[in-house]
Amino acid sequence: MSLQDTAIGRPARAATGASDLYRAVWRWHFYAGLLVLPFLISLSITGALYIYRDEIDAWYHADLKRVAVQQADRIAPTAMVASALQVVPGSALKYTAPAHPDSSAEITVKTADGKSAVYVDPYSGLVLGALSDRSTLMWTIRYLHSLKYFGTYARYAIEIAAGWSILLVGTGIYLWWPRGQKGGVLSVRGRPQRRVFWRDLHAVTGLFVGGFIVFLAITGMPWSGVWGAKVNQWANGNNFGYPDGVRVNVPMSDQKLDDIAKTSWTLEQARLPETPNVQDGAAPISLDQAVMKFDALGLHPGYSVALPGRPQGVFTGSVYPDDLSQQRVIHLDQYSGEPLLDMGYGDYGPMGKALEWGINTHMGQTFGAANQLILVMACIATVLLCVSAAVMWWKRRPSGSLGVPPMPSDKRVLRGLVAILALGGILFPLVGASLIVMLALDAIFMRSRRFGGAAG
Repeated sequence: MSLQDTAIGRPARAATGASDLYRAVWRWHFYAGLLVLPFLISLSITGALYIYRDEIDAWYHADLKRVAVQQADRIAPTAMVASALQVVPGSALKYTAPAHPDSSAEITVKTADGKSAVYVDPYSGLVLGALSDRSTLMWTIRYLHSLKYFGTYARYAIEIAAGWSILLVGTGIYLWWPRGQKGGVLSVRGRPQRRVFWRDLHAVTGLFVGGFIVFLAITGMPWSGVWGAKVNQWANGNNFGYPDGVRVNVPMSDQKLDDIAKTSWTLEQARLPETPNVQDGAAPISLDQAVMKFDALGLHPGYSVALPGRPQGVFTGSVYPDDLSQQRVIHLDQYSGEPLLDMGYGDYGPMGKALEWGINTHMGQTFGAANQLILVMACIATVLLCVSAAVMWWKRRPSGSLGVPPMPSDKRVLRGLVAILALGGILFPLVGASLIVMLALDAIFMRSRRFGGAAG
């Protein structure tokens, strides 16, 4: 081989290598899109609605959640509970105080048919109505967002989709990278009739919304069935979540806080304390006295009180407002009314604080109205990203074919990319398992094409 041949061959090999890497990335960007896009559309629509959950529920359920503000004082909590039990017979489990002067109180009642949420006017004691517990419009949207209606395996699919969406963004940025081109980087060329218009719209939208997709995927992971549950157990077992030290000298039950009331992610594994030294014939304090104690301790308005269900039980006051610093859980001895455990956001470990901040921001709470507006715009842009991808694919695909991007000529490039992806699969086990499945399906697809071509 001459020096001239060598000089010509090096750029050619470099160009081929770059082309192979582009093909490999494009191929897995395509696969990630096939897997993720339906979930991204569903999550974006339901997520955008849930960001305004308080506003929408207050409007949609105004007959239950809103009351006329009166100059008179509110009636006692025990009177509200008594009114609720007259209309919906059963046993009271939880009392939720009105968060605002025009808010109703909510009493959770256990009946023979399940749990009901009974709404009571705090000024008159009039029962405004009742619903099955957690059946408001926004609870429905929340369960659709997490696919909770569709069982455990559907929720696993959400975890897989979150991991693959990170892959989608990473490969998308590589494909977007200008490489000397000017059009389609920050601007959209052509008209909607042309494929280049949808390609540029997809690329430019992805550039601006990609960071939000990654942030929402990562901050949504704590709710996942496998990764989130395992990280929660690890964090709280090693004092990185809620601090074990605050429970010194407090007897603990086997019941978890999440079993009796909606709680923060960090406290889902927290066990309830028990009332110590229970004496025969001792009289527990009333709900009214417990509420007075919680008020004196400074719980944020709108807190819930879970009622003790057994002699060793406690009154548990909990509240999770938009302001993270006001998150707080207090357990009272049901006989003396003294606090057994008082814990807030400031007591969480470093991982607990970081993940709670991420969750709070994910739900549009950390930065007020600006947080809500930015996330809604990100959700709209994500839907646009998905639609443009579908239109672009439809215009590009050959007739009668799925239109999978071509395999790189050098298979080592593909193996190297898969090795990098496998690192993410180790961190997120369900994503790793789905990667193995996708590799198997890709191999079957390529083999069927080879045999089909040979037969032809």
